[in-house]
Amino acid sequence: MQGQAGVEAGVVLDRRFGAVGGVLFDIDDTLVDLAFSMTTALRDVSEHLLPGLDQAGWERFGRIFTHETTHYYDRYLAGELTFNEQRLLRGRAALGHFGVDLGEGEEAHSWLTSYARLQPSYVRAFEDVLPLLDALDDAGIPYGAVSNNVHDYQRAKLDSAGLERIRRLVGTDTVGVPKPDPAIYLEGVRLLGSSPDSTLYIGDNLLLDAEGSTAAGLVGVWLNRTGESAPDYKGHEVGTLLELLVQP
Repeated sequence: MQGQAGVEAGVVLDRRFGAVGGVLFDIDDTLVDLAFSMTTALRDVSEHLLPGLDQAGWERFGRIFTHETTHYYDRYLAGELTFNEQRLLRGRAALGHFGVDLGEGEEAHSWLTSYARLQPSYVRAFEDVLPLLDALDDAGIPYGAVSNNVHDYQRAKLDSAGLERIRRLVGTDTVGVPKPDPAIYLEGVRLLGSSPDSTLYIGDNLLLDAEGSTAAGLVGVWLNRTGESAPDYKGHEVGTLLELLVQP
């Protein structure tokens, strides 16, 4: 019944998406500003190792950790590394770029422990998230999240970001596969009680979110917050979540 109610009230969303029975979101850097929480915590735990580093250096340090070492995260998703192992390897790579060897002993353990403790405290939702969720609630359109991380970790992240209302959540451990396997998106659809072709899937990763969900039969939407160029992409694209709504 929720899905049908959403179809009838779907005019809250831009008509280019058709009749919408449900909405699924990626979490990291879609709903939650993960880059901010990661880079802020990184600076806190690394300043004593990089005294005198200027702002441009810290920005470079953050980019290496958040964007240039994601192959370690891919190895975690493949079961080759634990979550903490991939996190430590990314830290080593970023510090190594500036000539700092984090090593294997107590210093590495302390760095990792401190980062793991601080990073969640900087988690916050993007400013366009709550207005969209309010509109979906008002329209009776069900929503949830599908993430390439485990359920409980992402549940805690959503809650600490003030997004407790997102109750339907699928993690990689829910169905045993990560995006872009169709099964993970379709489990989200099942939880919403909608149908794939009436369900939007919105995320910041062009391949995993927009194209992956589209291949699974959903209506994929690329959230391109940074204005990245992708001339070969012909699907739906928005710069903010508010662009999903009917414009006055």
